Amino acid sequence: MGEEKKIPQLKSTKMLKEVMSKYFYELAEASKTRNKKIAWCTSVGPAELAISMGFLVFYPENHAAMMGANRTATEYIPVANAYGYSPDICSYLTSDIGAYLKRETPLKAYGMESVPKPDVLLYNTNQCRDVYDWFSFYSREFNVPIYGVNTPRNQPEVREDVVEVCARQMEEIVPHLEEISGQKFDIDRFREVLADSLKCSLLWEEVLNTAANVPAPATFFDHCIHMGPAVVLRGRKEAIEYYETLLQELKERVRNGIAAVPGEKHRFYWDGMPIWGKLRVLSNTFASLNSAVVVSSYCNSWVFSKFDPRDPFRSMARAYCSIFICQDDNFKERYIEEKVEKFKIDGIIFHDSKTCPNNTNCRYAMPQRLQERLEIPFLIINGDLNDLRCFSEEQTITNIEAFVEQLEE
Repeated sequence: MGEEKKIPQLKSTKMLKEVMSKYFYELAEASKTRNKKIAWCTSVGPAELAISMGFLVFYPENHAAMMGANRTATEYIPVANAYGYSPDICSYLTSDIGAYLKRETPLKAYGMESVPKPDVLLYNTNQCRDVYDWFSFYSREFNVPIYGVNTPRNQPEVREDVVEVCARQMEEIVPHLEEISGQKFDIDRFREVLADSLKCSLLWEEVLNTAANVPAPATFFDHCIHMGPAVVLRGRKEAIEYYETLLQELKERVRNGIAAVPGEKHRFYWDGMPIWGKLRVLSNTFASLNSAVVVSSYCNSWVFSKFDPRDPFRSMARAYCSIFICQDDNFKERYIEEKVEKFKIDGIIFHDSKTCPNNTNCRYAMPQRLQERLEIPFLIINGDLNDLRCFSEEQTITNIEAFVEQLEE
């Protein structure tokens, strides 16, 4: 193992905690008083539509990631397995449903005894089918309606007929949201929310792009933490204010030559899901080897540059059809190739996530094709987003050390 590094902390982390706490306390208040309607939404679902109609939006994927990060997920996954959900399916789903069945939640820190009861469930299958099955459980449990967008996946390109179909599905949700919210749909308010979401997205993209600087002012492991507002608060002013502050701090780091990894020598691309319960371990391991993981396909998934308030439904459909996970391998390889060049990448880390085949890209020879074309090495890390039983810390650290050693030779 390399020498332990003192990794500089971002000052914006304090503001991040305040912004995220305010969001959860707001949900807690609505859950208790029912002063606002609550919509649950998949992380890349039609949240802007719900926000424009006065709903507070709760994201179960964020809730599951919290349990992954605090390493309690492994206690809950077997509960969902015993209920009938396979150990092979998404561990976000099984940890979240398992926690619900055990009547436990990390949201107790914000005064919630359970997840906030939804008034409606909104999904988009642009990520995977699991999100529909996940939300269907809660639709039955709470006896509330579920509406969504069924997006084709593995697309070689974003086709206009697909955009049209997805836009129409979003439009069809509107009358149902009007009935549940008691509010008439206001196209101008929808445009305003979409404009705020676009601004948040572009700021988040700028934040991520600062890591193209050598040395990088932040790493993938920082991005996994600071992406919170882009996921749960896009479409709201708080997210914009937060990323303006974070971006300013990162630009200041670049000007002053402050590196997220002091003595940075090697730069890596991370493909696939984070291993939430091991972010710190992995961050420290790479840093001790003078290595920075500077860019990922995952964190860029919340950049929706195709939003256009002038054509809200079609542009939202186009943006949500364009996310990385939706595309075929040819598209993904071109995308990674562009990032490798832009971020001056020395090697690619592929996370083979046991329960997330949809966001695992190393099972059909992509690493080998990219290595041949780009002439840079790759490393496959076996693990999972939430189920730490699938991850060997000792073996992973050994493999990372050997990988960096090969680079240096």
